[in-house]
Amino acid sequence: MEKETTCIHGGGRVANETGAIATPIFQTATFAHPGVNETTGYDYTRQQNPTREQLENRVAALEDAAAAFAFASGMAAVSALMDLFGPGGRVVCSGDLYGGTYRLFDQILSARGLSFEYGRDTEAVLALIAGAGARQNAGPGAGGTGAGAGAPVAVFLETPTNPMMNVFDIARIAGAAHAAGALLAVDNTFLTPYFQKPLALGADIVLHSGSKYLGGHNDTIAGFLAAGAGARLRGGEPVSERLRFIGKTTGAGLAPFDCFLLLRGIKTLAIRLGRAQENALEIAQWLTAQPGVTAVHYPGLETHPDYALSKKQASGFGAMISFSVKDAAAARRALERVKLVQYAESLGGTESLITYPMLQTHADIPEEERLSIGIDDKLLRLSVGIESVSDLIADLAGALE
Repeated sequence: MEKETTCIHGGGRVANETGAIATPIFQTATFAHPGVNETTGYDYTRQQNPTREQLENRVAALEDAAAAFAFASGMAAVSALMDLFGPGGRVVCSGDLYGGTYRLFDQILSARGLSFEYGRDTEAVLALIAGAGARQNAGPGAGGTGAGAGAPVAVFLETPTNPMMNVFDIARIAGAAHAAGALLAVDNTFLTPYFQKPLALGADIVLHSGSKYLGGHNDTIAGFLAAGAGARLRGGEPVSERLRFIGKTTGAGLAPFDCFLLLRGIKTLAIRLGRAQENALEIAQWLTAQPGVTAVHYPGLETHPDYALSKKQASGFGAMISFSVKDAAAARRALERVKLVQYAESLGGTESLITYPMLQTHADIPEEERLSIGIDDKLLRLSVGIESVSDLIADLAGALE
């Protein structure tokens, strides 16, 4: 089945007597038992609900995963992922993560005994996996110094990264992670399974903020984890079974109505993301010619340092762009002047949104570390929507004057 068809029909259908084409919203907390020690397959919505099950099957089909799990937010999914690992575990990460992920790692999970190290690029991550140049709890821009602290339990990547659009070599890192006995988790939010299949490249777990492209309409919050068929914890337990246990025990599963919205959004993923990418490439090319723009970060530009790698491991470049203007005053003027493009957090919806990472998505990263990544007062992040590209360029032109 082609991916465009999988977006609409993947995972089969929930059995119902009405013949409803849209998956029904099973808005119920609990389910009646046919008899003692008998079940319909559903007992309590915290454990599973038919609407959520259909959504999870759809995402698993898109990612070619053994199983997928829907959570109440992207951050709830990240938290469930890290619940796979106990105190003392070492996690190697890509160098510029979403600020909320960094906040969770730095301010909550570090206190629980996990340690996090960050590499700026593929080579730095490979060195950290090997234990060379590791630095405990180093910030997201750190290259690291000193001796390593044993084999990592996991490697966590965003690729492309948020917001600098750096690309990491998933296949190479997967090989190194597995040689070290570590699991590889990849945040696939920016490209989605429509453009990138991390499991096929060797990853064990895929993460999504479903609030973004999968939902696609800026109207709901959700997160996903999808586990590969062969992914196992060091003790041998399948990752999918452990994630199922974590989800039902912590109660972080996505509510039925939100599952319905995600199912509806995924049906148009292919057409939305395809159109948004077309717009993004044209806008990125236009931005490179603007005198007030000093840098453009978009993997679809041939000048991007990771352009060849992007073409190798993904079928598309996505619709996220970050760019720098000449000074902070120009950045603030642009944010205040846009009319069609809206100054708001989040991304991946039908509407184009512009964000100021240093004050919004990455405000919790310490200034020195944030600046070392390139997130300064001149950087803007643009989520390109599906509006007319000529209207978007006209709006940006007025904002950047």
